[in-house]
Amino acid sequence: MTPTPVAAATAARAASVTILVQFVFTGIIWGSSFLFMKVALEGISPAQVVLARLVLGGLTLGLFVLLRRERLPRRRVVWAHMTVLACSFCVIPFLLFSWAQQHVTSGLASIYNATTPIMTAIMAWLVFRVEKLNAVQITGILVGISGVMVIIAPWQGLDFSQSLVAQFTILGATACYGFSLAYMRRFASNTGMSALTFSFLNIGIAAVIMVALAPLIATTPVRLDPWIIGSLLLLGCLGTGVAYIWNQNVLRAWGPTRASTVTYITPVVGVILGVIVLGEHLSWNEPAGAVLVFLGILLAQDRLRRRARTA
Repeated sequence: MTPTPVAAATAARAASVTILVQFVFTGIIWGSSFLFMKVALEGISPAQVVLARLVLGGLTLGLFVLLRRERLPRRRVVWAHMTVLACSFCVIPFLLFSWAQQHVTSGLASIYNATTPIMTAIMAWLVFRVEKLNAVQITGILVGISGVMVIIAPWQGLDFSQSLVAQFTILGATACYGFSLAYMRRFASNTGMSALTFSFLNIGIAAVIMVALAPLIATTPVRLDPWIIGSLLLLGCLGTGVAYIWNQNVLRAWGPTRASTVTYITPVVGVILGVIVLGEHLSWNEPAGAVLVFLGILLAQDRLRRRARTA
């Protein structure tokens, strides 16, 4: 039976609200991930944090795949592209973030994570040539870079201490994210996989890679307590599991431009939790630089002109 216009409108509103809720909770969970990593690092090594989050995330997503009886792709080229993404979107940046968070606050790590759209624009423009940037967008990239420089605060002296090296390491991780998002657009946008299957392959292959590497890089002694175990479960099952499905749903409903605004939520959550829960100190230049990064994102994605034309 064909639904009435009222019923169809009600269903559409319900679907819209569901996507909005998933968007907000994705931002909250990913913003909290920096706190979870910081707590977990008190008892296990960076590599062990990555191993745990990927295995738990892969198992969570695999359970959803089984329940929904989703089919995995058969083409070898799809598996090859997903293996590249497993390394560049999960294994490498996760390792870089986990190592860096031994030397920087969780709030600062969450602020640097907001540079991902800037990195994506650079990769899509210079590396993969899947996007042409106008003068406004190039200006946005430069503004974003200036925001990073404000966060680094070179006027305080660049002695390349462990903290400064860690900050550049995080930028390397966001560059990996930018590379991966541009790579997805170039090679993995027409695979025909559902959001769930795509997320499962991405995390699942990464988990297999980390399990293979574990005897080499994840052999240090482990000290577990309820807080560390809880942080790992939340980081893996939610942050690397359920939130990935939600993000893919939002991406397919809203498109990449609106979906990427989750980067505005994550640093706010990360900074607030770092200050309240961990008692971290926030220097004036960090939020000031973050504002410049956000402005750079708006310009790099050409949103200001789009909004002006819409108005």
